[in-house]
Amino acid sequence: MTEGSPIDKTAVRDAATVIVLRDRAHAPRILMGQRGAKAAFMPNKFVFPGGAVDADDAAIALAGALPEPCATRLDEGTRPGLGPALAAAAIRELWEETGLVLGRPGSWQGPVPTDWAAFAATGHVPDPTNLQFVFRALTPPGRPRRFDARFFLVDADDLASDPDDFSAASDELSHLQWVDLSEARAFDMPFITEVVLAEIQARVDDRAAPESVPFFRNDDEQSLFLRLRGHVMPGDA
Repeated sequence: MTEGSPIDKTAVRDAATVIVLRDRAHAPRILMGQRGAKAAFMPNKFVFPGGAVDADDAAIALAGALPEPCATRLDEGTRPGLGPALAAAAIRELWEETGLVLGRPGSWQGPVPTDWAAFAATGHVPDPTNLQFVFRALTPPGRPRRFDARFFLVDADDLASDPDDFSAASDELSHLQWVDLSEARAFDMPFITEVVLAEIQARVDDRAAPESVPFFRNDDEQSLFLRLRGHVMPGDA
């Protein structure tokens, strides 16, 4: 997550998380890393790369569009047009925390935001066309940080960089590694990560968009497990 202005700890921030899946045909593995012991949110836990949407993410000119029905489902129950910013944040966070590039070769037009300078220097423009929206979760009340997180699945074959090269990664995640999907639950991870893992295991052999996307919504009044289908609001699911 990019450092910036002071964070309102009471606000729910939009966020994007990326699950990179590798060798799905014969020995599926996923990319995970460990958060620092002093992290305010989920210290020491093994997680997928991800973080909050930054202000500049909404203005990024992407190399393509999010696929349907992912784009429509991302708009459910939130402000319209947030999808591209979420996709940009997913690609930026993947780059910052792992050094992996999801993009197409190309030149940027106009000034490059500071948060994106290192990515642009690789000679790529962020490309969301292979991101698949597979899960959404709202952090429960009472946590030190609250996020409305959208989880995206992408195949390692769609990366524009070597999946084993983490040399450009920041130090936000340590012990970056490809974890056998069948052994991932042995790691110390947040509850919601375990729930998402079950969803990924069900999708290993199916590259098509899911019929609906789970939404684990934790409001002040109640917790709901809803389904986003692309044509209804979450409250009607």
